[in-house]
Amino acid sequence: MNASKPVLLVTGFDAFGGEELNPSWEVCAALDGSELGGARVAALRLPCAFGVALDALDAGLAQHAPALVLCLGQAAGRADFSVERVAINVDDARLPDNLGACPVDAPVLAGGPAAYFSTLPIKAMVAALQGAGLPASVSQTAGTYVCNHVFYGLMHRLAARPGVRGGFMHLPLLPAQAARRPGPSLPLATQVEGVRVALAAAWAHTQDLRVAGGAEC
Repeated sequence: MNASKPVLLVTGFDAFGGEELNPSWEVCAALDGSELGGARVAALRLPCAFGVALDALDAGLAQHAPALVLCLGQAAGRADFSVERVAINVDDARLPDNLGACPVDAPVLAGGPAAYFSTLPIKAMVAALQGAGLPASVSQTAGTYVCNHVFYGLMHRLAARPGVRGGFMHLPLLPAQAARRPGPSLPLATQVEGVRVALAAAWAHTQDLRVAGGAEC
């Protein structure tokens, strides 16, 4: 592998909430070390815990010096690849994280901006996924759990790294998870291909498409 190639960093989480798997990490592990559009993909596993997830992210950013970062997370109940538009400065957990923390109405960063927008071409990513026959949409909320915490923390860090783009995408459950908690799911192979397609689009498009991708309510 050519270490001089730009790095596309993908991050995923440990399993949480009683699950044995987390599709975000399973996908990252499958993509780790692959090449895409003249760049190489590096995977980083994050603990599903407030605060320490950002410590791990800091270590990964320092190690890989990526040109682009796509963080991934699990979203039970979602049926498609959900490309997130915005991260908000709120931690409000409905269940404890993997270290038992359960913040309520706390800022991700005290005194930080209310929100950060993704700097990835979210609509181009959705269009690429749909063009590949995969379900995808722009999402207007990354929630208020550890996924949003990491998304906000990432964008705050990248604000000080000119030229490095980043964002977040949620993934559905895997079929093995959905067998225990009925709901939408996508096979691992499909999720790996979808993330590969979305990552390729993010890397290829420095400007987003100007197409509708909003929500009515």
